[in-house]
Amino acid sequence: MRTGEIHRVTGETDVRVKLNLDGTGRCQANTGVPFLDHMLHQISSHGLIDLEVNAVGDTHIDDHHTNEDVGIAIGQTLAQALGDRRGIHRFGHFVAPLDEALVQVALDCSGRPHLSFGLQIPAQKIGSYDTELVKEFFVAVVNNSGLTLHIRQLDGVNSHHIVEACFKAFARALRLATEIDPRRAGAVPSSKGVLERAGA
Repeated sequence: MRTGEIHRVTGETDVRVKLNLDGTGRCQANTGVPFLDHMLHQISSHGLIDLEVNAVGDTHIDDHHTNEDVGIAIGQTLAQALGDRRGIHRFGHFVAPLDEALVQVALDCSGRPHLSFGLQIPAQKIGSYDTELVKEFFVAVVNNSGLTLHIRQLDGVNSHHIVEACFKAFARALRLATEIDPRRAGAVPSSKGVLERAGA
């Protein structure tokens, strides 16, 4: 089983994450940030990733530190679970609709962190969640997992729909990229014979 587990403690947060890439979409998310919990359920359900996230943070100040540190821990557990990335498809792409919103995600499990973020979210908040934190979450995931990630908004006016379509598209693209390719026969999916390893 391709799994990862992180317990990350700072002066601002205490975050525990367990992740299984070969799961069935079971999710337990308790971050103290309700909208973030909702989005983590999208990653788990549509990526078929078993995910446990428990976080205690300084949400009495705002959600920034918890949002970022959960992203860091998820990125680190993803890097653990992928290991040297042998046998995976490596690339994933998905376009997810949610009512009027349409979001495209393309990613590469390259080991080289890069985020190109193209959402235009009209509202400053969804519930109590600052929508600028969506980008910060993906920055944290990318930098700690070694993903190259491109996010493009093709359509949409409702902020909740735009963000949720983004997380769903990310989940499906990640699932496609990380699933085992039987034709690879366990080889590293690179003409160089090696991929960078996040955190190495």
